[in-house]
Amino acid sequence: MSSGPERWQLGGHAPELYERYLVPAVTLPWAEDLLDRVCPSRGDRVLDVACGTGVVARVAAARVGNGGRVVGLDVNGGMLAVARAAPSIPSGASIEWVEGSALALPFAAGEFTVVVCQLGLQFFEDRLGALREMHRVLAEPGRVGASVFTAIDRNPAAHALAESLDRHFGEGASAAKRGEHSLGSSEELRALSTTAGFVDVRVETVTRNVRFASVEEWVRIQFDATPLASLLRKRESAERADAIAAVSADVGASLARFARDHDFSFPQEVNVLLASGGVR
Repeated sequence: MSSGPERWQLGGHAPELYERYLVPAVTLPWAEDLLDRVCPSRGDRVLDVACGTGVVARVAAARVGNGGRVVGLDVNGGMLAVARAAPSIPSGASIEWVEGSALALPFAAGEFTVVVCQLGLQFFEDRLGALREMHRVLAEPGRVGASVFTAIDRNPAAHALAESLDRHFGEGASAAKRGEHSLGSSEELRALSTTAGFVDVRVETVTRNVRFASVEEWVRIQFDATPLASLLRKRESAERADAIAAVSADVGASLARFARDHDFSFPQEVNVLLASGGVR
């Protein structure tokens, strides 16, 4: 995790592992849900802020078609490298990948008809500033859609993992995991969006089940493909394996109700902001 304006950062091989393991199971279903709600049309101009490895941008490219435009922006060059390596979308818009900050979007006012941000807004140090930038680049009236995780105690897997991390690694070890849920209040999200200039603001709370083969698989992926990797970076392989096993056992005991043979299926809950740019 960096100290820059967007704090959820991955280095090394983590972006590739994120794309391989977390995108199919987690972020792709959420991307489809988000775009179902924002409803980009053929020919729309879509900006995906904090695009990561590009899953939302790819789904949007298929929906707007080759007459539309899609831009994915992220501050992390490693994530963008994975995004650029993905195959193009048949009959979809070509995607422009831009390295840059959500706090200073390198685009003109009114350049996009749709702006989306999936599971990223909570990591911006200046959330209001980022929303104001999204509003600035949105055409009149334009549509915005942004999703954020709800409070961690409403997301049982994340909560169990965070508690286990603090027990096994020391107080504060769960900061990265808890940070994913740091904008969990729908009222705060609504107030920020209204202050940023958006109108017709509504926040929808949505729950989806996420599935992995086992608790152990999910925990291992959390240590490989998220900022939690830093907790094990300096450990030898045997010590690393012991730590993953201990956390897996801990989490498994807490979440036994969600685990079956070869199936670990648990609910995730997000708040989805939907709004219009209004007439300026």
